Amino acid sequence: MHKSRLAGLVIDSQGGEKSSAIDFWARALGWPCHETDEKYGKLATPPDQPDVLIQQVDHPSRVHLDIETDDIEAEVARLEGLGAQVVERLERWTIMEAPTGHRFCVVHPQRPDFEDADNVNAWA
Repeated sequence: MHKSRLAGLVIDSQGGEKSSAIDFWARALGWPCHETDEKYGKLATPPDQPDVLIQQVDHPSRVHLDIETDDIEAEVARLEGLGAQVVERLERWTIMEAPTGHRFCVVHPQRPDFEDADNVNAWA
């Protein structure tokens, strides 16, 4: 058995300065940015809501979901059974594409309450 849930929304921002994308989305959503590094900005979302990340990318701007899980391989296999395809396997996450063409990532647990949360799905 493994567990998974929606970890967050990632706003992929092509070109420009990352700080301008962070500033826009922080102001638009009403959550200040409380963590940054060379590639990401993380907004201060309430603890009961998914994370919102702004990511500097080379591909066209888009929004994608991150699904957090305690077993990436099992979750990838489950999602493949639903019709998703693996786009790329990376060291710490797997990029997938839904049958609808939407990209998303399967990642290790991101939110600190993952193990104890009531809103995590358990899959056999």
